[in-house]
Amino acid sequence: MKRNPRKVKWTKAFRHAAGKEMVIDSTLEFEKRRNIPVRYDRELMSTTLKAMKRVQEIKQKRERVLAKRRLLGKTLNSKSGKKFNVEEIINTEEKDVDVVLSGQKDKVIDKRETISVTEDIKDMEII
Repeated sequence: MKRNPRKVKWTKAFRHAAGKEMVIDSTLEFEKRRNIPVRYDRELMSTTLKAMKRVQEIKQKRERVLAKRRLLGKTLNSKSGKKFNVEEIINTEEKDVDVVLSGQKDKVIDKRETISVTEDIKDMEII
């Protein structure tokens, strides 16, 4: 049975299209397959492993920010009929989360994570 991958919920295509996973991120570039063989070098291997750990940390932090943003969006636009106030949500996580309202969308940025990430990477943007 053929199925459209964008309509089947367990596929990556669906998760990207629905905004449930990061689509455009510089950390995803490291996961691409490379067809050029590289001769083994001990120093290169050690630096690569260190870089892989650091990239994984950055990716996890960005995924947490994305998850917080999605959860905040769901609570604001809940279908259950309950109306939540943005100020009440901010007061629960007053120290950790900074909310910037821009039109219809809400941007949530975790202050602690952005400080630690921007020290190492200057070009990081959270969309």
